[in-house]
Amino acid sequence: MAKKSDGKYVPRLKTMYQEKILPDLMKELSYKNVMQVPKIEKIVISMGVGGAIGNKKLLDVAVKEITQITGQKAVKTKARKSIANFKLREGMEIGAKVTLRGYHMYEFLDRLVNIALPRVKDFRGVSAKAFDGRGNYSLGIKEQIIFPEINFDEIEAVTGMNIAVITSAQSDSEARSLLSGFGMPFAK
Repeated sequence: MAKKSDGKYVPRLKTMYQEKILPDLMKELSYKNVMQVPKIEKIVISMGVGGAIGNKKLLDVAVKEITQITGQKAVKTKARKSIANFKLREGMEIGAKVTLRGYHMYEFLDRLVNIALPRVKDFRGVSAKAFDGRGNYSLGIKEQIIFPEINFDEIEAVTGMNIAVITSAQSDSEARSLLSGFGMPFAK
């Protein structure tokens, strides 16, 4: 736990960004102004629960699990349009998501990179091709049980989740350099 001189808590990755990653990126990308250097703006964690159409309890469990993992209350998401084949109507609640910013974002990224991802079975690194062309990175996780906050005995079903890391980077190469600095284990 890093602390400022006034006693306020500062996440480990935030101090690492300010002291090590920021100067390294300025040198690597040859920027003259600190404001040009890319930074992480937010992290969005979402979980689609298709079974919630028939069983509303599954959606409540998904909200509870995302809230446990992130430490922030998740919101239920609604279907944007009706799909007759799936018995889905516009406005039905079918998922959950949470947007992390500030301290929560740095803490979640720290737990994801250092604790959760190494617990994935046969883990060889995350894909380096999952950038969207604008410097944002998306990651899919197949099992929510890789997070230590989830009690393995209490889960109803193993479900996956999507994690989107939104950065201020102008290109995918800048974003990759930024996330590598934070310790994101890209596959070689």
